[in-house]
Amino acid sequence: MRVLGLIGGMSWESSELYYRAVNKAVSERLGGFHSAALVMSSIDFEPVETLQRAGDWDRAGQLLANEARRLQRAGAECIVLCTNTMHIVSDAIEAATELPFLHIADAAATAISRLGVQRVGLLGTRFTMEQAFYRDRLATLHGIDVLVPDTDDRAEIDRVIFEELCHGKVLEASRANYLKVVDKLAAAGAEAVVLGCTEIGMLVGAEHTTVPLIDTTAVHAAAAVEFALNG
Repeated sequence: MRVLGLIGGMSWESSELYYRAVNKAVSERLGGFHSAALVMSSIDFEPVETLQRAGDWDRAGQLLANEARRLQRAGAECIVLCTNTMHIVSDAIEAATELPFLHIADAAATAISRLGVQRVGLLGTRFTMEQAFYRDRLATLHGIDVLVPDTDDRAEIDRVIFEELCHGKVLEASRANYLKVVDKLAAAGAEAVVLGCTEIGMLVGAEHTTVPLIDTTAVHAAAAVEFALNG
């Protein structure tokens, strides 16, 4: 089994989901007392969130690149960044080590391909929905057309992530609002919706809507397990 290197803490709420998903999948596939071989660097989110708001992506990239180097020294054989938004600095992280970097948008694209669809809606932080790094990767590398919510809906989606989900708050009113946005995206032509923030799966899931959902936490964790077991 290969050793996974996880950069977490952004937020720790979703990093906990990664840890559980990876170990549960390894246990189910290998049986016995097997669990995942991994090292995790769980950073303090406060400085990162401050850099996000300031738009200081260079410093944020340097911070996460340093974590990747620490994981390599600890024996990691790949890097898994347990957050969607901070993939905005994925180039800096990839350049920091010689290890494979398992990009979350590629994991999402694989799941989209399995659904047999080509147009998806995207929910996430305002950075993920409004900046090009995520949408362009899906479009350029994978031929996937991406729709995002309107301005007001983007603001509300972002607010819920930072004010509620990152603090472990799961509110029914917010779930209802998210599901309205999912329905709007479907009405606009989205054949599925990508939950492009690792906390959103805490709030909405397949049991809440008939629109197909891609939970990026789940599919990214699955990609990590595939690498660990099969390379």
